[in-house]
Amino acid sequence: MTIKNVLVVDDSPTDRQFLSDLLTKNGFQVSTADNAEDALAKVKQARPDLVLMDVVMPGQNGFQATRTLARDEATKNIPVIICTSKGQDTDKSWGMKQGARDYIVKPVQAADLLAKIKALK
Repeated sequence: MTIKNVLVVDDSPTDRQFLSDLLTKNGFQVSTADNAEDALAKVKQARPDLVLMDVVMPGQNGFQATRTLARDEATKNIPVIICTSKGQDTDKSWGMKQGARDYIVKPVQAADLLAKIKALK
């Protein structure tokens, strides 16, 4: 699978901008959402190749949104990488159980994120 279009989901404008700039500079097309509800709608409409999902957001959290995507026939094959400040082993385990393909802890290191995306191909 070739990943070209990435949806960045994060309620922090700073984190959204950092991830968008990093991905754009590395040849990806990026769209953004600032909450899980908006992200779920955009995934259904735009069908990105990858979703980078924050966990701590107002309303529905990223674990819930990841589970929704993983259980929906229309979106279950779109990989989700959880990208969050929640770095406990229990958080990582829970995120993977919700259907995430990988998990990265903020602050994001560019090389780590790009390696995780490349590993999905």
